[in-house]
Amino acid sequence: MSICNKKTLLCLAVSGSLFSVSYAANANDHHDHNHNDGEHHESEHRHHDAHVHGVVETNIAQDGDHLLFEITAPGADVVGFEHAPKDDAQKQVLANAVKTLNNPNLIFTLPENAKCTFEEAHVSHNLVNHNDHDEHEHEHDHDHHDGEHHKEHGKHGEFSAQYEYHCEAISNLDQIETQWFTHFPHTHKMTIQYLGDAGQKAASLTPKSSVITL
Repeated sequence: MSICNKKTLLCLAVSGSLFSVSYAANANDHHDHNHNDGEHHESEHRHHDAHVHGVVETNIAQDGDHLLFEITAPGADVVGFEHAPKDDAQKQVLANAVKTLNNPNLIFTLPENAKCTFEEAHVSHNLVNHNDHDEHEHEHDHDHHDGEHHKEHGKHGEFSAQYEYHCEAISNLDQIETQWFTHFPHTHKMTIQYLGDAGQKAASLTPKSSVITL
C-alpha cells in the first residue's frame, strides 16, 4: 500500500502546500529564460512536469514525530535510460537501482540524536513494456502512424520513491544529508522542499553541497 494512501493529509501537504516553496526555489534557476513570455511559459511547463534531466525533486514533510520523503526522478538520472530495459545488462541496472531506492538509509542520513527509525518505503517506476507485440508493430508502422509514434515515445520514464520515518526526538532534526549523487551520478541537482515545525524551506543540493540545514 502506498504511503500516501495511509497518510493522506501529509501527502496533501507535500503535493499542495509545498508548491509555492517549490516555485520560489526554482525561480532563480529559470531567471535567464524569463526574458519573454514564451520562454517563461516553457520553464513553468517543465517545472510542472517535474521532469528535467539532471534534476531530482524531493519533498519532505513532517507530521508530529513522522517524517515523509517523496522523490521524483527522471529515469535517465537513475538508470541512464528512460525506456523499458532492452537487454540483460539494462535489466540488471534497473534491478540494482530499485534495490538501492528501497533502502533509504543509502539515500539519506539523518542526525543520530533525532532517533529516527525507518518504517516504510514505496518505490515505483514506469520503465516497463506494457505490450511488446503492439510496440513492435508500432515501430514497424512508423511511417504510417508518425503521430502515434511520437505520442507513445514522448512519454517520460520516471521513478517515484516515498519513505516514512518515525523520529522519537524530531526536534533534534536540524539537517538532512543525501548520498543520492554517489549512487546516481547522472543527477546534477536535487531540489528540496521542506514543510514542518521549522516552517517551510527550499534548497538545491549538488554533489558538492549535499546537506540541507533545517
